[in-house]
Amino acid sequence: MAGNSFGQVFKITTFGESHGAAIGVIIDGCPPNIPLDLEFIQLELDKRKPGQSKITTQRKESDSCQILSGIFEGKSTGTPIAIIIPNEDQKSKDYDHNKDIFRPSHADFTYQAKYGIRDHRGGGRSSARETAARVAAGAIAKLFLNQYGIEVLAHVSSVGKLNASEVNISSAQDFIEKRESNLVRCADIAIADEMIELIDSVRKDGDTIGGKITCTIKNCPVGLGEPVFDKLHADLGKAMLSINAVHGFDYGSGFEGSEMRGSQHNDTFFTDEKRIVKTTSNYAGGILGGISSGMDINFRVAFKPVATIMTTQETVNVAGEASEIKGKGRHDPCVVPRAVAIVEAMAALVIADHLLRNNMYQTLK
Repeated sequence: MAGNSFGQVFKITTFGESHGAAIGVIIDGCPPNIPLDLEFIQLELDKRKPGQSKITTQRKESDSCQILSGIFEGKSTGTPIAIIIPNEDQKSKDYDHNKDIFRPSHADFTYQAKYGIRDHRGGGRSSARETAARVAAGAIAKLFLNQYGIEVLAHVSSVGKLNASEVNISSAQDFIEKRESNLVRCADIAIADEMIELIDSVRKDGDTIGGKITCTIKNCPVGLGEPVFDKLHADLGKAMLSINAVHGFDYGSGFEGSEMRGSQHNDTFFTDEKRIVKTTSNYAGGILGGISSGMDINFRVAFKPVATIMTTQETVNVAGEASEIKGKGRHDPCVVPRAVAIVEAMAALVIADHLLRNNMYQTLK
């Protein structure tokens, strides 16, 4: 099965299945002498792990990671970093009912059609369980970006039709404190409780609901991104659309920009007191011609409702015969609270890769 690697210089390859012994990632291209804070890596994994609250799946995984290589005396060595995360709480019998049945809106049918075999236990490789490996790799990418003051900050900006107000990130620490103060990970505290109530209500109905995550990348230098097909926003889009359940990506003004005139949409330039070129507005989302402009990079990611619902649905079996199926086991009623860490991780991986591709780093001593 191809398509398990991401990035060109800062490159990751993930492995493992939802109900296998472990999942993991190999990171190649991480520069040497980067302090690898194991506590920070674990905290990032804790934001994504299951069983966090009443509005997430109740599967209990500690997601404790083990770094097997590429680290010495607390720093990266420049050699491949291998990380594994054991699976501890699989309940494969919860999936016996769909061994020969295709779950609606899952990858069951397409995997079976493409490969002639599939792991029905939680979806195997198609499971969002794989994203824990990405978060571990993204944490290391963040530690690398820390050397340059680059910050990746995301939060839940909508659940269903409940939308948060625009959040001004004047302080990363203040933003994180507000986001982490509630179960849904929304930095707009005024609407967070309503989001939680909505998700819990949907859960009690045996249903699921979608939402959006907004991400801002601060202090990104000018010049990241490659013409023509490796534009920075194109790589960010690919990264986000590779995440399970993602159905949409836009940056800057996004689709709203299509309704504006050029006289409204153009970001005019000026030079600040430090002789740094900036723009008065940021409809471009911090990217011009596929290359970072030095302004904040802003984008949104839309997640569909989780496909597994606890009500009966019509489907077909492997023989093409009409069947019915009802969800069992432990599943998220809304994926976005746990997906914040995944969005940040994939964004960090893109920026780290382009930073290295741009030859903007010097070996840290």
